[in-house]
Amino acid sequence: MNGDYNAATASGRSPLPPGEPVLEVRDLHVEFRTRRGTLRAVNGVSWSLEPGETLAILGESGSGKSVSAQAIMGLIDSPPGFITEGEIRFRGEDLFALSEDRRRRIRGDGVAMVFQDALTALNPVFSVGWQIAETYRVHRGTSKREAYAKAAELLDRVGIPSAHERLNSYPHEFSGGMRQRAMIAMALALDPEVLIADEPTTALDVTVQAQIMDLLTELRSELGMGLVLITHDLAVVAENADRVAVMYAGRIVEEGTVSEVFTEPAHPYTLGLMHSIPPLHRRVAALDPIPGTPPNPARIPPGCPFHPRCAFARQHCREVEPPLERVGEGRASACHYWEEVKGGE
Repeated sequence: MNGDYNAATASGRSPLPPGEPVLEVRDLHVEFRTRRGTLRAVNGVSWSLEPGETLAILGESGSGKSVSAQAIMGLIDSPPGFITEGEIRFRGEDLFALSEDRRRRIRGDGVAMVFQDALTALNPVFSVGWQIAETYRVHRGTSKREAYAKAAELLDRVGIPSAHERLNSYPHEFSGGMRQRAMIAMALALDPEVLIADEPTTALDVTVQAQIMDLLTELRSELGMGLVLITHDLAVVAENADRVAVMYAGRIVEEGTVSEVFTEPAHPYTLGLMHSIPPLHRRVAALDPIPGTPPNPARIPPGCPFHPRCAFARQHCREVEPPLERVGEGRASACHYWEEVKGGE
């Protein structure tokens, strides 16, 4: 692969005009209807991704970040899950307005996903080589010999030693890091323009985590694809992302460049996340955690969903939900008192 290679030209797609997003989520709402009530998992999420960019979706467990990714990939089981509002646009096309066959092709050729649990995502009864090769055979119509040659090429590309010999290995014969590399190889098989990585370093040791993130960053740069990085790890975001969207209770509460959001948070939740990081150059007796717990998705409080845990909250916060509004060039916050938060008052 040379430096001029990119995912769009590899798949015969024309380059996008400058500034036009390759993937865009608009006012997405996802809920799960259960016997215990309706869980509002995603509540009006909007974001966009430009070619070659890394966007981090940051939030704790239950914030809705993985559910929004599953909605993009068509992985919401219905029932109990329902996409009740919103659009998901790939190269300007609304996926919800397309035929199922067309959506399926886009979700293979245009947008691919790496899941956090590679052992579960890979089929245990088929070899890793077979699973990658089958993608080529089904979607590209290649012969078995060609498909296996492509699979070996990809395994070698993602750093699996003796790739050709490992084609017949099964997922359980790979280490955790190697399984994640195999998942990345499978996701790259059809030259996607967008790769969604959902907690790609979960359950891996620190050294392997760094190797996987280095690999994803290298591939993004080399292939020119956009990367959506879903994580709860602040360090991963700081080291690898261009922009970050912070999620809480199914909403984006802050968005901006990583450097701006991390140095001057404009939402109390983001500020709390920053305060929870231990300082590098001095010792502290204890960290400063965010008080309380995230709301139950079935009982999100009125007004701002963060107000029960917020030191800046006032009566207005308890009654009126703040919109996500522009607070600077390329920045947005969903806080009535973002200026106080940003000013450190």
